[in-house]
Amino acid sequence: MNPDTPSPNKLNSIKNWAEADRPREKLITKGRKALSDAELIAILLGSGNATESAVALARRILAGFDNDLNKLGLATLRELQKYKGVGPAKAISIAAALELGTRRQATAVHTLPQITSSKDAFDILYGFLADLPHEEFMVLMLNRANRVIKELYISTGGSSSTVVDVKKIFRLVLEHDRAASIILAHNHPSDNLKPSKADIAITTKIKQAGNVLDIAVLDHIIVAGKGYTSLADEGLM
Repeated sequence: MNPDTPSPNKLNSIKNWAEADRPREKLITKGRKALSDAELIAILLGSGNATESAVALARRILAGFDNDLNKLGLATLRELQKYKGVGPAKAISIAAALELGTRRQATAVHTLPQITSSKDAFDILYGFLADLPHEEFMVLMLNRANRVIKELYISTGGSSSTVVDVKKIFRLVLEHDRAASIILAHNHPSDNLKPSKADIAITTKIKQAGNVLDIAVLDHIIVAGKGYTSLADEGLM
């Protein structure tokens, strides 16, 4: 073989495929749901063998188990290694991934809390922001059904203020493709429920940035003592 000619295994490695055929890139651009079972298994394999691409090998493995993931999940490491190109490491990767899928099915599905009013938001935020001796600024990230998908801590300050980085907020929010809107929140250790001029100004600034990025800013909740103020309810945003 010419020393400058890539070996068959290198040619069949996923990283050497045409970009449109790469399962990893397809997952990134189109989402995990767009991939077939074989393409997902090909990602675990990483490469095929001298005569097959990783996807072709994955298809053959699936066919050997009647294209049934449940049967594949019961396969032993020895059974998986009967396929040319599947060594111990690849067999372990397949077995581990399928075991995680089984455990996920056995895990109870937790319903995400839904925000239908400022009180709903306060009930969630109170546990994070109540009774703190310093100010903290955080964000509730919501999906299109107004269900909370993540709580984000943005900054911690002193007893009377905290610095809020607008770029940091949206950098974190944009990492989650399910995020459709956000609710801002911070606490007043002084128990003063009245929003300051700075509170209103930063809310306006964040809302304007959200408009540009198509991320709706629904409210800004100030937690103070046992109560709260909603800038949305007060018509301040």
